[in-house]
Amino acid sequence: MEQRRRPLGPSAAGRLSSRHSRRPPLHPQGFEGLSLQTVSSMGGLHKLLSLPDHHYLSVLRDSIDCVPDPSATNKFGASFDTPYGRFLVKPADYVDMISSMKPNIWATLADEVPNTVSAKRNKTSVERTLRWLDECIALSPVGCGAIFGSIVGGDSVEERRRCAQDVANRSLSGYWIGGFGLGENTENLAALMNAVTECLPDEKPRLVSGLGTPEEILEGVAAGVDLFNSAYIYDLTLRGFALIFPAESIKADLAKFVSVGSGGDRTKINLRETGFRKDITALVENCRCYTCCNHTKAYIHHLLNVKELLAHILLEIHNTHHYLGFFASIREAIREGQFEELRRQFLDKTDCVSE
Repeated sequence: MEQRRRPLGPSAAGRLSSRHSRRPPLHPQGFEGLSLQTVSSMGGLHKLLSLPDHHYLSVLRDSIDCVPDPSATNKFGASFDTPYGRFLVKPADYVDMISSMKPNIWATLADEVPNTVSAKRNKTSVERTLRWLDECIALSPVGCGAIFGSIVGGDSVEERRRCAQDVANRSLSGYWIGGFGLGENTENLAALMNAVTECLPDEKPRLVSGLGTPEEILEGVAAGVDLFNSAYIYDLTLRGFALIFPAESIKADLAKFVSVGSGGDRTKINLRETGFRKDITALVENCRCYTCCNHTKAYIHHLLNVKELLAHILLEIHNTHHYLGFFASIREAIREGQFEELRRQFLDKTDCVSE
């Protein structure tokens, strides 16, 4: 049966992440020594961080510091393992956090589970997420930001479709698709996302967490996802990797994919490898980021070896610049009606590496 996908038009391009729209993930439990009452009295995160023109997204998890703990989650609330300990967050507690932080967008509380749980536990997670969705909507004060309804379902196409259909019946500003990045089978990624997006109205944005690799981003856009909340760049940087795949004007540059040594692939290189010890070239030829304009692979390799913090600063500058250029090229391809061609060529190139 042919899967229906939302047409990609110029209007969709504007909703993809741009280099001018920063939506940093927020961890409500992460304010050590700073109470939510204090944050609220300051006027929320915009005032606290002195960034009034930026948009803030509140989601209770990411792939690094705040991960769901389904074994401790119960009917009262969702459990999370964080650097500050394990927290059980109830819908009322969560809405209080949102009221204090005043983000522009927030996703309702969800019970996310990995693909290793039983079918019964997965079904329970959907039912809890739907119940908590209604509680969050009922408790949310006026003017607390755009509410994105959470959609889960684990590794089950049927449960994801069921959850999406129920959430689509609520009056919401958009949708948050959770449960990815928790061990799902990558071969089922397209089917899982399409099972959700085909049930949602076209005019409302769809946000997904847990996806971040270039291949996953392309699959998400193809399925109709508009926004991505990911710790991919942060994780790459911590491990000493630099993105190298053609990012800007991909249509003309896909032929420039090059083979790299062990520890990397055709999308990234591992700067910890000894092969870069004497490499005085930039991370990416003709890249306009500060790192590539001023430093070499050999220098960053040295900084990583001596555990100098500057190594991660320079890598994050480059990886962020490169990643945003990748999104810019996707928006350009959508506007020109060539996204499917771009996606096919890119995936064909990266597939060659694993063969």
